[in-house]
Amino acid sequence: MPEILSLFLIGIALSMDAFSLSLAVGTVSLENKKQLSLSIIVGCFHFILPLLGVLIGSNLMRFLHISASLLVAGILLLIAFEMIHGVIKPSEKSFKFSIWGILLFAFSVSFDSFSVGLGLSFISSKIFLGSFIFAILSFGFTYLGLIIGRCAKKKLGVTSNIIGAILLIVVAILSLCK
Repeated sequence: MPEILSLFLIGIALSMDAFSLSLAVGTVSLENKKQLSLSIIVGCFHFILPLLGVLIGSNLMRFLHISASLLVAGILLLIAFEMIHGVIKPSEKSFKFSIWGILLFAFSVSFDSFSVGLGLSFISSKIFLGSFIFAILSFGFTYLGLIIGRCAKKKLGVTSNIIGAILLIVVAILSLCK
């Protein structure tokens, strides 16, 4: 039981960045179908990446020539600037997240689960259960963040887009400071 509790707590911690960034993205009023798709894909990434982390192990970092925090920061900044551009030059009421945008967002909020996967076998022998817990929690927190962000949009209007973009920029800067 303590092993499952540990996995659950790790899953909550891994889901917090997805939640906070979903708050920001939710302010751009994604359609219900896109909210659900984004949440499902984030959950899938949180399932797959820890498994890949376990399989690949620590040898991968020797071959990468870019830090994970730099990659994540770049992706978040691109999303933030796209949000700001939408405020400055609005073309449509709804933010159109392409499949590539959804995949980039999901990857950026899920990459930390890959690094957890590198050491997951030292924490638990229940690798698949751990990945499943991570997936369910990240799906739930992502969806909740998108819903709360949408409510903030209704209350705050365009200001919520600016706040969301600023939050993404701050998180991108913080990820560079890790």
